[in-house]
Amino acid sequence: MARPLADLTLDLASLRTTYASGVSPEAVLDEVFARIEECGDPGIFISLAEQDALRSAARALGGKSDGRPLWGVPFAVKDNIDVAGLETTCSCPGFAYRAAEDAVAVARLKAAGGIAVGKTNLDQFATGLVGLRTPYPVPRNAVDPALVPGGSSSGSAVAVARGLVAFALGTDTAGSGRVPAGLNNIVGLKPTLGAIPTKGVVPACKTIDCVSVFALSVDDAYAVFSAMAGFEQADPFSRAFRTAPLGPPPPRFRVGVPTPSTRSFGGDPAAEAAYEATLADVQALGGELVELDFEPFFAVAGLLYSGPFVAERYEALRRFIETSPDEIHPVTRLIIEGARRFDAGQAFGGLYELAAMKRALSIPLGLVDCLLVPTYPRPRTAAEVLEHPVGLNSEFGTYTNFVNLMDLCALAVPGRPRPDGLPAGVTLIAQAGADARIAVIGERLHEMGGTPLGALGLPAPAAPERAPRPAPDEIEIVVVGAHLSGMALNGELTRLGARFLRIADTADCYRLYALPGKVARPGLVRVGDGAGAAIATEVWALPSDKFGPFVAGVPAPLGVGTLRLADGSTALGFLAEAVATADAEDITRFGGWRAYQRARAAA
Repeated sequence: MARPLADLTLDLASLRTTYASGVSPEAVLDEVFARIEECGDPGIFISLAEQDALRSAARALGGKSDGRPLWGVPFAVKDNIDVAGLETTCSCPGFAYRAAEDAVAVARLKAAGGIAVGKTNLDQFATGLVGLRTPYPVPRNAVDPALVPGGSSSGSAVAVARGLVAFALGTDTAGSGRVPAGLNNIVGLKPTLGAIPTKGVVPACKTIDCVSVFALSVDDAYAVFSAMAGFEQADPFSRAFRTAPLGPPPPRFRVGVPTPSTRSFGGDPAAEAAYEATLADVQALGGELVELDFEPFFAVAGLLYSGPFVAERYEALRRFIETSPDEIHPVTRLIIEGARRFDAGQAFGGLYELAAMKRALSIPLGLVDCLLVPTYPRPRTAAEVLEHPVGLNSEFGTYTNFVNLMDLCALAVPGRPRPDGLPAGVTLIAQAGADARIAVIGERLHEMGGTPLGALGLPAPAAPERAPRPAPDEIEIVVVGAHLSGMALNGELTRLGARFLRIADTADCYRLYALPGKVARPGLVRVGDGAGAAIATEVWALPSDKFGPFVAGVPAPLGVGTLRLADGSTALGFLAEAVATADAEDITRFGGWRAYQRARAAA
């Protein structure tokens, strides 16, 4: 007998529509458990919640969402994150304990209406990127069972890719929230360090661990991230970051990509071709590619298993590894026990080296809005990895290992598909706090790529329509010159957390001038109605508490005043004192600063 919800796609929009039609969360949970049984993959979940208890929890949600964004949404949790009443094993039965309370991240998801259905498999103690380092059955890759599922968050990625849950939590220290997403053709969001509290997460490297999100779409992943994000006093590594709303991507942006000599595809031309095709999508979307030498980034990655951070892994498990070493997977034990060859002086030396590297790399990072790299060089089979367990695990971390060490955020999305149907993905990377910036670009790349979602065979959902208006804690600011997207001073906005809203013309009561000076800059001057022209501008949303610092940096004869826009609205924006235009060229005929700059470049 056919199940009535067998065709339900467990994304947030479909669930909301289903619930609006009168279907109950209990019915959705029954479908979830039917799918888990039908799936026939015992490696995905280590434990499941008791079904009657979950039905009771679903009934306790009440008959309506009451504004809870995840009302009735079933999700899975990586088994190094505590869920009250379930065992936390870290994929090591000898380590297992029953959690007395939820991790902060899980508690926040439950408060938002989510329902945790079970705990997923992982590379033991979150040490690995392949998904094979577990005493339990290995989860089968959702795209091709011969391939490794990726790790360490293997079960979480496969659960989402197989359509068993709406989203799943992972963790990410060196790529564990990105590599499994890329290998299963789904989205993996690795947030800014400290944005989601890690209280209740068994640490791998406590200083660089974070909770990650696997989902079918960027919109879903970001909604889940937003529900969990926020400062937590009880977590010493929690940081206060503003979670900006999503909007459209800016019309122009700069993307750092590896130089040809620092691109690695493990000798796989299909992987290289897929990456190149996605770079073409970036350019079609308005991105300017900026080639960067990635050798310094790889040097940062080399610190992950050669100094203080492998020692940090040892410290996290010191009591267990010293009392029960035989309980640990042999490859995991080999890696973690490697910390014994380091002393405290070497650990501090590694930290000093990392600080110097981060400072040096802040210069190239400041030249671009984000980086775009392959999520991993190439997919690998389980047979290949079992033959070379350490070397190929390291290969998977080529473009992931440096990210957390450098305090960067990242988002893995499926890219252009390979002709052989194997998974291919890309990862956007940006500086701390820029999670929304890379989300709006990654969302469009996911849609443009056309890669089917996981094992579901469905296309990536189109980006939802979002009103281009500021949030309550934002101020609209109209920019007309070098602060336009992709131009020299745009970073002054984005570093303050500004986000693009829309392109807009002014009313026809302005004239535009090229002000004299060493640096070319425009001056927008208001004149009488009809005596000017409509001038092209961009409207950005700036966090209210950043408006003062931004305006304080505006040099005379420029200032900020109220601008009239062609649609009848008004907003604060850049204006020039009329006296400053006495010796300036009137460039109103070009219709905007960008067009004027293009004309100058072509002359």
